[in-house]
Amino acid sequence: MINIFKYAVLTVLFSPGLFAQKIKLTDTDLKPVGIYLSQSKVNGSKAIRVVKDSTIVLDDEPTYARINNLEFAQGTIEVKVLSKILKTAPSHARGFIGVAFHINEDNSKFEAIYIRPANAMAEDQLRRNRSTQYFAYPDFKFTDSRKVAPGVYESYEDMELNKWITLKIVVKGQQAKLYIDGRKEPSLIVNDLKLGLDAKGGIGLFVDIGTEGFFKDLVIYKQ
Repeated sequence: MINIFKYAVLTVLFSPGLFAQKIKLTDTDLKPVGIYLSQSKVNGSKAIRVVKDSTIVLDDEPTYARINNLEFAQGTIEVKVLSKILKTAPSHARGFIGVAFHINEDNSKFEAIYIRPANAMAEDQLRRNRSTQYFAYPDFKFTDSRKVAPGVYESYEDMELNKWITLKIVVKGQQAKLYIDGRKEPSLIVNDLKLGLDAKGGIGLFVDIGTEGFFKDLVIYKQ
């Protein structure tokens, strides 16, 4: 097991009732699930580097660095992400990077919100409209949502590859909202999280095909 948060600080804020306890974890383990994990430095910042295992060929699979000993139901997840396209990436690589949450014990169920920075920079309007994405594993991948509710679980937002982007995901009941770079209005609203009202579980740093992903400054507020 690699102790990697001595390079990238994880801060978890628990707020039971009116009391808040701040726990700063500087030497916490992550568990690789379908990914390669390493310490890195990018654009002058120390970060966690996450790359999808190349043997996993399907999209929207359990491919994340899972935070050990952490359970999340409702609250706010904030993290800074940066993605690059690998030299070996296929043509449909988009710089996929985001957060998985409500991960069950054996990684067979979870939901996630991620971004596609390459789409936001495209000249094709349809691709631009697909810059953000929600999905739930295993039964509601992006291909499923596009069949039953085109455009409802993805949206456009201004972003770029190879730049730090702040993601904030606010989960309340069966609703999740994605905010990018401190903007007041959400970039994506999901009103029917597919794992249900009482879903809870782990949190993971998610990447998909062709992406070299970097993460830093993770903050979690739990309700």
